[in-house]
Amino acid sequence: MSSEPVTLAIDGRPLGRRAQATRERLLDATRELLASQGIRDLRVVDIARHVGTSPATFYQYFRDVEEAVLALAERLEDELHPLTDLLDTPWTAKNGLDNARSLVDGFISFWDEHRAVLRVRNLAAEEGDQRFRQVRVHALSSITDRVCDQIAANQKAGRVDPDVAPYAAAAGLVAMMERMAAYHLDLEPRGTTREDIVETVGRIIHQTVTGRRK
Repeated sequence: MSSEPVTLAIDGRPLGRRAQATRERLLDATRELLASQGIRDLRVVDIARHVGTSPATFYQYFRDVEEAVLALAERLEDELHPLTDLLDTPWTAKNGLDNARSLVDGFISFWDEHRAVLRVRNLAAEEGDQRFRQVRVHALSSITDRVCDQIAANQKAGRVDPDVAPYAAAAGLVAMMERMAAYHLDLEPRGTTREDIVETVGRIIHQTVTGRRK
């Protein structure tokens, strides 16, 4: 039986129960403050003050604010598991389109719940921070790989155009879904509802994956 990974302090020491609780409080404070301040304005002293401790305590667990945000981002991959489950069965069955809708709806909810952390993760990745880039790629690959497998299977069955590159198509679909999830609130004042996005993006993904229009 494999054991749970051990959380370490900056100096490499395993954290005891109280130390782990302190680390969690610091991460919770980082998450809360990110939503209102943004990472460029967020300081270690702000996080420490929010939980009633000192900056010196923060530095026992994280080198800087970015490292605390990275720890938050790394955790989010587990929350995608219910969505990846939707891709573990072929979408050629009657509920295929419903699964595509659920995938989009769930991904939008995921973004709405973790918007502050995901926004920082993506910005840092696009600015060249390899730590955040790796976390983003690893998280999205859990969906991208499964979409790719579905496209490849349908291509082999003759339902998807043979000129389509399965992984390129899958990456494009996931990028579209992430972009729409990130900015759907900006579209709503223009008359595009969340339901519109779920239905439209879901159909685009389903049709590309299966080659079917219905």
